[in-house]
Amino acid sequence: MKILVTGSAGFIGFHLSKRLLEKGYEVVGIDNLNDYYDVSLKLGRLEELGIKSESMEYGKKAESKTFGSCAFYKIDLADSCAIDELFSKERFDAVCNLGAQAGVRYSLQNPSAYISSNLVGFANILEGCRNHNVENLSYASSSSVYGLNKSMPFKVSDSVDHPVSLYAATKKSNELMAHTYSHLYGIRTTGLRFFTVYGPWGRPDMAPMLFADAILNDRPINVFNYGKMQRDFTYIDDIVEGVVRVIENPAKENSDFDFINPDPATSSAPYRVYNIGNGKPVKLMDFILTLEKHLGRKAKMNMMPIQPGDVEATWADTSALERDVGYKPSTDLERGIGEFVKWYREFYGIK
Repeated sequence: MKILVTGSAGFIGFHLSKRLLEKGYEVVGIDNLNDYYDVSLKLGRLEELGIKSESMEYGKKAESKTFGSCAFYKIDLADSCAIDELFSKERFDAVCNLGAQAGVRYSLQNPSAYISSNLVGFANILEGCRNHNVENLSYASSSSVYGLNKSMPFKVSDSVDHPVSLYAATKKSNELMAHTYSHLYGIRTTGLRFFTVYGPWGRPDMAPMLFADAILNDRPINVFNYGKMQRDFTYIDDIVEGVVRVIENPAKENSDFDFINPDPATSSAPYRVYNIGNGKPVKLMDFILTLEKHLGRKAKMNMMPIQPGDVEATWADTSALERDVGYKPSTDLERGIGEFVKWYREFYGIK
């Protein structure tokens, strides 16, 4: 099976590409390598996949020097002509769309980036699947779609009609767009609501990297909502295992779909939405304590109010994922933070 992984220079896209290659799949990755965060980290991930920076030219194929079944294109998702040409040339069996403009807070500062990548870009992927007979599409959604919902744990059957950030609204939109293409064209689409992903090669704009950098350089960390936050931290390997199982088990029609009281996570069309989270919310202060322990340093803290677009807590109900693909994430925070700190010290040369 040849699989397109969008955002393959990103945190999750890189790890997924590596896992798929190790399982024997053929992987074609794309990424626009934008400067939302340190491009050298993105290039470092691609280097791990055998893709050399000097071989990259926009719209041109770069072959991996490590994996014979891996290639990369520098392409922007919003470039409809380049995306259509890619689909026409490569003839994919499946697509996993992980390419997006990430970040809740940044969506307040630069909304146009989210419209371009998360809406226009996703529409281009859907059109690529429709026009080139790709019937297996999985894509990243987000726990942020739950917005104002305070019913815990978050269930995929819950309403997600009250997002509190543009980022969340674009992810909710992706789910709606995917359902339309499942209904009209029979494309098997699966949306994956990720819950606070962390681990080696993580994003520098997320808490583990921000906190580790500040603590090791004796700078204070910003602790929002005065530390009264909870997050369902999910280790990257658990996320990737869930994604692989979804790719290998495309969405099916729900033969028992109730048209009078519809379940928003399923459909009479081949459409599904799942949570991928650890199912164990962690208090922010406990997360900081665990990070301090593995770094061997105490954190200085700026206690601050909650930020616009943030929610106080997330907690995933993963029962639908367990039922349909037989998987439940299980990596505990102690092990996950340990692996993250080990990688962080090696990558940045910190003893």
